[in-house]
Amino acid sequence: MSPVPETAPAQAVNAPAHPHLKSLVDAARVLGPMRVAIAYPCDAASLGAAIEAARAGLIVPILVGPRERMDAAALLGGLDLSGCEVVETADDPRAAAARAATLCRDGTAAALMKGSLHTDELLGAAVARDAGLRGSSRASHAFVLDVPGVARPLVLTDCVVNIEPGLMEKRDIAQNAIHFAHAIGIANPRLAILSAVENINPAIASTLDAAALCKMADRGQITGAVLDGPLAYDNAISSVSALNKGIVSEVAGRPDILLLPNLEAGNMIYKQLVYMAGAECAGLVLGMKVPVILTSRSDSITARITSCALAVLVARQGASA
Repeated sequence: MSPVPETAPAQAVNAPAHPHLKSLVDAARVLGPMRVAIAYPCDAASLGAAIEAARAGLIVPILVGPRERMDAAALLGGLDLSGCEVVETADDPRAAAARAATLCRDGTAAALMKGSLHTDELLGAAVARDAGLRGSSRASHAFVLDVPGVARPLVLTDCVVNIEPGLMEKRDIAQNAIHFAHAIGIANPRLAILSAVENINPAIASTLDAAALCKMADRGQITGAVLDGPLAYDNAISSVSALNKGIVSEVAGRPDILLLPNLEAGNMIYKQLVYMAGAECAGLVLGMKVPVILTSRSDSITARITSCALAVLVARQGASA
């Protein structure tokens, strides 16, 4: 029998597979459920996620969409909607998204959640000028990943919303992620700014952005975290790699947040961790006046419920700020 690697964590037989996400759900449950407007939940997956999150004590769902179509989806999935509030709209995803955004603007709901419509339909309604949900910074997305064998949750940003952010967009993405880390209990997060290399190279724009972001943090333009970059993925994640390359850093080898250079890099990294390393993830759109819960058809029920928990934690932090 092969010996157990020294780095393998000792786990109880009945320990949860993803304990960091479970801890976040437990922390949110203590705060009590909040009202969430769910835009166009017209399939069994989105309706089931809403019902399960309500059973978990995280949300009070408000189903926004065509009643007939939602009832048909519930019947198909064997779901009971009798305890759910319904705000009926025309059978139009954009109309449902706009109505759900209005409920958030008016204070009827404290978060916005994606149903079975496309992401751009939901975000288009949320960022529309008349929706009143835009914040003071650029909207961005953050995932929390629970990677087996890693002793802490890992925040990745932005893997979903901003395709090719420039320097000032990255400043907002970083600050949004820092506030997010505070909300989930990381008081002074370590933020690694990733590139292909750890040295500044004028031919690689992301290395210049990383250097500028670190100086912006020195000057108080980014607050609440310790930043370092550029860092390549290996020395950002591995203290051994950082040591081998002579990198002396408070961040390298033990980051809480990974700031990706663009959406392509972020999307590939988070999917590699999920599909090859057994990670589970949950996420939110940040930088808006209310948290926005984006779900995917491929998301597990754990991911959907934990995303609702994240929204509770972020919304409660905003309410107490």
